[in-house]
Amino acid sequence: MSIRPLILLSLFSLLVACSSDAPKPPEPGPAPQQAQKKARESADLGPLPAHQRELSGTLQGVPSGAEVELALLVVDNQDRPQQLLASSSLIGTNQILPFRLRFNPASFPAGARVELRGRASQSGQLILHLPSQVISQPTTQAMGQLQFVKAP
Repeated sequence: MSIRPLILLSLFSLLVACSSDAPKPPEPGPAPQQAQKKARESADLGPLPAHQRELSGTLQGVPSGAEVELALLVVDNQDRPQQLLASSSLIGTNQILPFRLRFNPASFPAGARVELRGRASQSGQLILHLPSQVISQPTTQAMGQLQFVKAP
């Protein structure tokens, strides 16, 4: 048996393998279904239980479809998060976005620095962040209008 048919067969196989269409990158679409479900659940909290407290307000500057994450964090002296007290997820609508973040005041550490932080991402990429808001007391507070700024 000669080597010529094997070379032709190999070349033909290589051409067939290379001729297939390249996989198409996924098209950026709306936020994932799971994130939208989580956002709906956090928006429909019902009445505030007696043992919980709440931070509320509105967020400005969030584009439509962006996934917003808010977190109430215990922060050390070097601005590193040490403990998560509460978190919430929302989906941006390109309008003022109301939020309610509930937490247990018993888990609020005495003498520690607690901050409200937020970030917005679109297609998995960080686009905006919320400047840190210091929360000094574990009480129900209206935060007013908070403005997101471009992420560095």
